[in-house]
Amino acid sequence: MPRIEVGGPAPYPVTVERGTLERVRVPHAQVALIHDAGVPERWVRQVEQALSPALSVQVPARDDSKTVTVYADVLSQLAQAGLTRSGAVVGLGGGATTDLAGFVAATYLRGVAFYSLPTTLLGMVDAAVGGKTGINLPEGKNLVGAFYPARAVWCDPQVLETLPPAVFREGAAEAYKHGLIADPSLLERVLSPDFRPEHPAFEDTLADAIRVKAEVVTRDLTEQGERAHLNFGHTLAHALEAVTHHGMSHGFAVGYGMHYAALLSRALGGTDLSSHTRRFLAWQQPSPLPELSFDDLSPYMARDKKADDQGVRFVLLHDLARPYLARVPDTTLREVYATWQQDCTAFALSPS
Repeated sequence: MPRIEVGGPAPYPVTVERGTLERVRVPHAQVALIHDAGVPERWVRQVEQALSPALSVQVPARDDSKTVTVYADVLSQLAQAGLTRSGAVVGLGGGATTDLAGFVAATYLRGVAFYSLPTTLLGMVDAAVGGKTGINLPEGKNLVGAFYPARAVWCDPQVLETLPPAVFREGAAEAYKHGLIADPSLLERVLSPDFRPEHPAFEDTLADAIRVKAEVVTRDLTEQGERAHLNFGHTLAHALEAVTHHGMSHGFAVGYGMHYAALLSRALGGTDLSSHTRRFLAWQQPSPLPELSFDDLSPYMARDKKADDQGVRFVLLHDLARPYLARVPDTTLREVYATWQQDCTAFALSPS
């Protein structure tokens, strides 16, 4: 049973163990369970039986839940149920749901305990670990939020066996990203036939991918420096999500975004790692790119959370496991975008 400790001002454990949803317990008499419509009924019922929540709230699946309207509605339901400051919020679902549930916990009564039960690969490797919570605005992704770590995170690989193959492949983007920025051993392991929830080696690979993020956020919880490296590929990815009104999923957008970042890294003199990102995209088979010009996406990239008063910054790579932040000239961004578009057409990726 791999167990990863996330340090910092409020340390907490991340447990990776099959069957953990049946055994989950929290030390609170009042519990509000927030789960999304995409979670199979059997998992919702198991958690409800384990926790006996005073309130069980279903929200839309994926980013449809990360809106001001849904956020306000959930807060109202907690207030109507009489959840007190000694109560707890438990998020059960994909990364969008744990983001929303964490933000609800961070702001309801100025903060109640939060626990996370991610049910997607993307949620386990990325969203549920690190304390970032929040919702989206029409102007961009994750523009409203708070740093609010969970008290504990439980990852049950068994639930991943019920995911559609495309959703599982989508989530692998964050694990592969962790290989590019910190642990190159993950690159082969993620693309291996062994990378499937039912394989005995899967738990260790999943735990190692989570460990990369845990170690980074332990050193830099509030993204004052190193934590920004976890956003490799995300500047373009978040723009793709926003301009398509989340018609493109996060994991597929990150897959495309990592390739753009790899090409930018090469253009600025780094090692050419684009063969890795091409290989990942061929394996991932993301949904086809819509017809978009650079000017369609640039306003959204300008609102990226890594931007400052001097402009947009990208996470790039000098080499494997050597990330850095840089401002890239507009001419280079446009030239590389043209190459990236040609590459993505040449991949002839099949629809998910």
